[in-house]
Amino acid sequence: MNGSPASRYVYGEEVNLQSASCPPPNPFLTDDVVNTINHLDNAAIEHGKRELRNVDNSLEMIPLSDNKEENDESIFSYENEDEQHVDIQKRHAPSSNAPFSGDDFHSSGTRLPQSIYQYIYPPNAPRTVQLFRPENIAVPACYLLVGLLQGLSGPFTNVYPLDLNASEAQQATISSLKSLPSTFKLVFGFLSDNFPLAGYRRKSYMLIGWAVTSLSMCLLLMFSDLSMEAVQLNGGHEKSVEGGNDTERYLQTIAQQNPVTGAPPSIPFLSFCLLLFGTGFWFADVMGDSIVAEKAKLEPESSRGQLQSTCYACRFFGLMVAAPFSTIIYSTFGPKAVVVLMAGLPASIVPFVYILNETKNVPVASTKEQCSEIWSTVCSRAVWQPMGFVYLYNVLQVGNAAWKQFLKTVLGFTSNQLNSLLIAAYVLLWLGIMAYKKFFISWSWRSVYVSTTLLNGVLSALQILLIKGITFGLSPFLFALGDDCFADFIGGIQFLPTTIMMVHLCPSGSEGASYAMFTTMSNSAYTLSAAFSTLLLGVWDVSKEAMERGELSGMVNLTALTTLIQVSGVLFVGLLPRTKEDLLGLHADSLSGSKIGGFIFLFVTFSSVVYSLVVGVLNIIKPGWAGES
Repeated sequence: MNGSPASRYVYGEEVNLQSASCPPPNPFLTDDVVNTINHLDNAAIEHGKRELRNVDNSLEMIPLSDNKEENDESIFSYENEDEQHVDIQKRHAPSSNAPFSGDDFHSSGTRLPQSIYQYIYPPNAPRTVQLFRPENIAVPACYLLVGLLQGLSGPFTNVYPLDLNASEAQQATISSLKSLPSTFKLVFGFLSDNFPLAGYRRKSYMLIGWAVTSLSMCLLLMFSDLSMEAVQLNGGHEKSVEGGNDTERYLQTIAQQNPVTGAPPSIPFLSFCLLLFGTGFWFADVMGDSIVAEKAKLEPESSRGQLQSTCYACRFFGLMVAAPFSTIIYSTFGPKAVVVLMAGLPASIVPFVYILNETKNVPVASTKEQCSEIWSTVCSRAVWQPMGFVYLYNVLQVGNAAWKQFLKTVLGFTSNQLNSLLIAAYVLLWLGIMAYKKFFISWSWRSVYVSTTLLNGVLSALQILLIKGITFGLSPFLFALGDDCFADFIGGIQFLPTTIMMVHLCPSGSEGASYAMFTTMSNSAYTLSAAFSTLLLGVWDVSKEAMERGELSGMVNLTALTTLIQVSGVLFVGLLPRTKEDLLGLHADSLSGSKIGGFIFLFVTFSSVVYSLVVGVLNIIKPGWAGES
């Protein structure tokens, strides 16, 4: 299509959930465990006591069925794990099939109908993964906040620098500074895995992240005037009124009559605030991902993937709502109102993070041990083969970089129409997430990718019809709306299978660094894909001047080429496991443990990080190096 989808832009005292299906030995029946059990429902307490009386003195798990092969392997484990780490993992990660599932409808005293109550708190899921419990609500709230801030900040960073008369090079600098901290997600994850703060590995850092995010916007509010009057009056001083238009002379007159007490932010100060904003934003985002990576391992097999799909549905719902809202607020009340929201929203999550139930002072393996475990992980065929598919597929999603120019120059789309396309894309993206959650979550991962890739090819072919003026009686805007936006619907469906797969690749205790590493590799492929899109602009003449002359053969050729490149990703689908069971099977494969595979994986990952850093730094220290004016 014309580009990548818009999206590409051990907690609680969990021993109590484990006691029935994976009971700890008597030596570990401490006062803390007993106190925790007391918080459970009366029926669950009695059940737990009966099980604890009958437990032997070993750590052997009680079979979940007569057929041991059917037992759920809720945690991606490795045969060469250190025995001490395995012991810690068993005590802090309860079985997803534990009878203490949180089915407390009859004892809760709720007035809600049973069907609604059990929809909110699924009775077959452990309480620790019931996201809307008070002790877990910070997790979906974090994802919702990420989406809201993405939606609010997008129009602000796209439009406000233009109002400040920023050049294209300065705009590239601002954009790079805002996204640059995402390059350090691996560092953020490694920090939280290895160095607990105040006894907590996640919630303390999440608080810091959101505090920095809020502080950055507060600085912008305190030390600059963000009103549109300040922009118009102060910004107009550099322009000569002589020979100017009536608007410029009017603004100059108003400036003399009503002097502005404050000045708008300079481009360097705005860039610094957005850099700080991005640092806090991505720091908190990594903590949310780490929590989900831990909790997702505890889901029962019957609802595998629901936790992640719910979180990302919250995220993209926030994006869908905030993007048009931000545009309306900006045009009606000015940039200051948007920045006030961006400063206040992160503070709203603090109470939820405070009550987040996270086990304090969990034993942490040494940095050397965690690095060794991550190395063992990436050497597994269950990691480098499917992640190889993800990287190759994403690199091949090369879009037509001239498409937006075609819509504006040839079809005459206004800015409002282009914004409408973006908003509709966000809506379809969220609907794609919901469609996967509702209808496709039981499909094999391969089936999802094959069907959606081929459908994407059909939609791309429709772009050629639009270029040739064949719209079957529809207006060009409606035709483009269906074409472009359904690409994001497909992107939403494709988004979740790989994120679900990544969770099951994370070794216990190193979820923060490992999940950040996987997502960094995936996202860096899109960065490389965007670079290829730019390079293809030189193959045929698709310049604005050629479009104005009516020479559209280059657009047809470029669209056909990018469509073929995108669809070619299906050729590598054989590298992708069909299901989680196939993923675990790859771990026992003869090629698993390959140091060559692990080395290639890390080389590609860190090379991509270095590439992103170089591009970001060049945009900062040498604006315009890529050809911007």
